[in-house]
Amino acid sequence: MAGLAAAGEPRARNVILFLGDAGGIPTLHAASLHGYGAPGKLFIQQMPHMGLSETSPVGAWVSDSAAGMTAIVTGQKTKNSVISQSAEAVPGKTDGAPLKTILEYAEERGLSTGVISNMSMADATPAACYAHCNHRRKFAEIVAQIAKPRFGDGVDLVIGGGRKGILAATESAGYDLRKALGEKGYAWYDRPEEIPAGARRVVALFDERFDPLPVVRRAIEILSRNPKGYFLMVEWDMHTDKLRQGLDQAVTMDKLVRQTAGQVNGRDTLLLFTADHSFDLRVRGGKPGEALLPEKPAEDGARTAVQMFNTHTAEEVLVAAMGPGAARVKGYMPNTQIFHILLAAYGWKETGKK
Repeated sequence: MAGLAAAGEPRARNVILFLGDAGGIPTLHAASLHGYGAPGKLFIQQMPHMGLSETSPVGAWVSDSAAGMTAIVTGQKTKNSVISQSAEAVPGKTDGAPLKTILEYAEERGLSTGVISNMSMADATPAACYAHCNHRRKFAEIVAQIAKPRFGDGVDLVIGGGRKGILAATESAGYDLRKALGEKGYAWYDRPEEIPAGARRVVALFDERFDPLPVVRRAIEILSRNPKGYFLMVEWDMHTDKLRQGLDQAVTMDKLVRQTAGQVNGRDTLLLFTADHSFDLRVRGGKPGEALLPEKPAEDGARTAVQMFNTHTAEEVLVAAMGPGAARVKGYMPNTQIFHILLAAYGWKETGKK
């Protein structure tokens, strides 16, 4: 376990956790070949501190995003489908104990917090930061917890996808999400470019794709106004079931990490990239000077450079970091260790499981 920061060791005022959903090492390698025509060209692949994270959940070898992200943000493993509750939870039936997340630690201490994703804000990865639920598909129950935080005044910036599905789920449950959030001081925005520089508490939900570079830049500007610091989680979907789209999104995530490294103060901000689980993709052909993915599908029987089976896999994923506390990222670790690395970067002690 990563211990409390030693005396004289630099501590992070801010932590930004980048989560590439399904962004395993095979995907990162393929994204470098796809985006830049050579291996090792991603910014993520050149970060100064690296390790490998084992991703298994309780009761299985292969993780989904719920169990994977729960381990990363709480330091405890749980069952697939469970959102930041203990392994005693029976998915969809019985609650486990709520597990205190790194975002909740930040809220408890008066830091500003944010979650950004191109996936639904009720989906497993962002939800594991701010909610506790025995099944990832209980969207209404999950998003209602934005307005009912367990610590502090709750997550400050909620920016991402899933607008139609979230509103349908909350309306079906008889819950007026807009009203509840308005009563808690949130401003609601329908498009990312509408978020003003002077915003303080924001919920912005979209169904269309958006460019994360200006959105994350604006979010950091907003969160940075808090002299105590901030915690920000940024998820970008890197599933390659749609191969070209997935690799394009992996390249976008890498550009986002690079941009953020240039925006923040590297002396007081820890940047950490990892994935919740890997994905079954392999580069099995191709050569320099040729596009990894042809514009036209290969003829029947022709060997393709990339082979993809539409499934999660259990191999280790990369953990890459820079900034104060990054030196703790090394070697082989369970995904639960990432939580302790983030906690120690702030210089905080673990104060309980709930």
